Amino acid sequence: MTIPLIAVLTVLLYLAFAGTRVTLSLFALSLNATPLTVGLLMSLLAVVPMLFAVRWGRYVDRIGVRNPMLAGIAAVLAALLLAVAVPRMETLFAVSVLAGSGFILFHICVNQAVGLIGHAEQRAKNFSLLALAFSTANVIGPTAAGFAIDWVGFRSTFLLFGGAAFIALTVLAARKIDMPGRDTGLSVGERKRLADLLRMPLLRRIFVASAVLSMSWDLFTFVMPIHGSRLGLSASTIGVILGCFGGAIFVVRLVLPWLVHRLSEWKMLISAMIVTGVSIALIPLVEEVPLLMGIAFVLGVGLGGTQPVIMAMLYNAAPPGRGAEAIGMRTFLLNSSQAGIPLLFGALGTALGMAPVFWTMAITLLAGAYYARKSRKS
Repeated sequence: MTIPLIAVLTVLLYLAFAGTRVTLSLFALSLNATPLTVGLLMSLLAVVPMLFAVRWGRYVDRIGVRNPMLAGIAAVLAALLLAVAVPRMETLFAVSVLAGSGFILFHICVNQAVGLIGHAEQRAKNFSLLALAFSTANVIGPTAAGFAIDWVGFRSTFLLFGGAAFIALTVLAARKIDMPGRDTGLSVGERKRLADLLRMPLLRRIFVASAVLSMSWDLFTFVMPIHGSRLGLSASTIGVILGCFGGAIFVVRLVLPWLVHRLSEWKMLISAMIVTGVSIALIPLVEEVPLLMGIAFVLGVGLGGTQPVIMAMLYNAAPPGRGAEAIGMRTFLLNSSQAGIPLLFGALGTALGMAPVFWTMAITLLAGAYYARKSRKS
C-alpha cells in the first residue's frame, strides 16, 4: 500500500462520513427532533466507537490493516444504505452507531498503515499528507451535503455518500496490500496491558498534549457559534469565522511537510499550546468580527499542524507491535473529548457565562504546555 492510495481511500471515506454527519443532523431536525435528540444522535458517532478503540487497535496490530479496513468501509456503506432503505428517526440511531464505528476502525487502520510505511524520520511528512487528505474531505463533504439536500433530498444524499464509500470499498478490495511488519516485542505468552503504555513517560506526555489540544479544538467548534449568537452575529458571519479556522488548518497542512524537517516536534507542540491558549483567552474580550476572524485563523494554524506531528511522535514512541493500540488509545481520548466537551462546557457556560469557559480552556492549555516543557527536560 502506498501513501497516495491511502490518501485516495481516506478522501473517499471521510467525505462520506463528514457528509453523513451533517445530513444526519439536518434530517433529524426535519423529522422534528429536539436539540437534545440531535445531540444524542451526534454523540453516538463517537461514544460507542470510543469503548472499543483500544481493542480494535490491538486487533489491527495482530492481523494487519486490510481486513479491518474493509470492514470499516463496509460498515459505513451499510449505515448509509440503511438510512436510504428505512428513513425513520429510530433508524438514524443505528445509522449513527454503525457509521461512527466503521469510520473509527478505518481511521485506526489508515494511521497504522501510514505508520508502517517508511522510516521514523519520514513519518511526520507522511502523517501530514494523511491529515491533508482528511482536511480536503472535511471541506468537500459538508458542503456537498448542503447542496445535495437542497437539490435532491435526504435519501438521495445518503445514497450519494454511499457511492463514495462503495468506490473506496471496490478500490481496496481490488488491490493486494503488502505492508511491512513490526516485531511484536512480546515474549511467548506475554499479554499486552494498556497500563504499560501509560507508564511510559514519553507516551504519557504525548497523550496529555494530544488530549489538551483536542479539547481546545472541540471547544472552539462547539462554543464559537454560541458566543457569536450572543454577540448578535448572523449565521453567515459565524460561518465565515469558522471558515477562517478551517481554511487555516488546510493551509498549515499544505506547508507542514516542509516545516517538520526544520522545527523540533516538541517545540511545535508546546508553541501550539501556548499560542492556542492565549488566543482562546482573548475570544471573550473581542467583539469585532475581523479580530475574531484573525483569532480563528491563528487557532487553525496552531491546532491544524499538531495532529500529524502527534501521530508521528506517537507511532515512533510506541513499543514494537503496539502502534495501532497506541492509536486506539489516542482515539479513545479524542472521542471522549468529542462526547464530553459539549456537555461539560455547555453546563459551565449555562451556569457562569461563556468567558469562564474560554478562560478555563486557556489555563488548561498553558498548564499542558508547562507540563510538556518541564517533563521534556526531566
